[in-house]
Amino acid sequence: MTLVDQAKEQMTKTVENTKENFAGIRTGRANPAFLNGITVDYYGAPTPLKQMATIGVPEPRTLAITPFDVTQAAAVEKALRDSPLGVNPNRDGNVIRVTMPELTEERRKEYVKLAKTKAEDGKVAVRNIRRKTKETIDKSVKDGDMGEDEGDRLLKDLDKVTKQVTDEIDTLLETKQKEIMEV
Repeated sequence: MTLVDQAKEQMTKTVENTKENFAGIRTGRANPAFLNGITVDYYGAPTPLKQMATIGVPEPRTLAITPFDVTQAAAVEKALRDSPLGVNPNRDGNVIRVTMPELTEERRKEYVKLAKTKAEDGKVAVRNIRRKTKETIDKSVKDGDMGEDEGDRLLKDLDKVTKQVTDEIDTLLETKQKEIMEV
C-alpha cells in the first residue's frame, strides 16, 4: 500500500465524517440524525439518546421517540427540551413526539453557513492529510529511500486524490445547501 493509498483512505474517512456532520444539520424534513448529539442523564451517566430509545419519523416534520426504559421518558423529554434544537416535545403515554418548527429564511441561511463551516473543516482535514503525506514523501526522497522521479509521481498522484476529495466535499455541500433552502 503506497503513501498515496494511505492518504486516500484517510481522506475518504474525512468525507464520511463530513457527511455525518451534514446529517445533523436540519432541512425541511424531520430526520433521526438531528438527535445524534443529544445525551440523556441516565442514572447519572450521560447516555446518547439513540442508545436509549427508538426514533421514528411518522410524518415529514415529526419525530416519535419511544424510550426502551419507560421510567426514563421524563429524562428523555427534559434532554430534548434543553437541547439546542429549539423543540418542544409532547409526551403521549410512552411516546414522545417532537414536531420540528417550520424553518424561516433567516434560520435556513444560518444552517447554510453551518454547512459551509463543516465542509471547510472537512477540507482543512484533507489538506492536513495531504501536507503530512507530502512531508513523508519529501523526507523519503531526501533520505534516498526513493528516487526523485518516484517522489514526483507520488506527489502528482497525491494532488490528484486531494483534488478529487475536495471536489467531492464541494458537491456534498452544494447538495446540502439545495436541501436546506428547499421550501
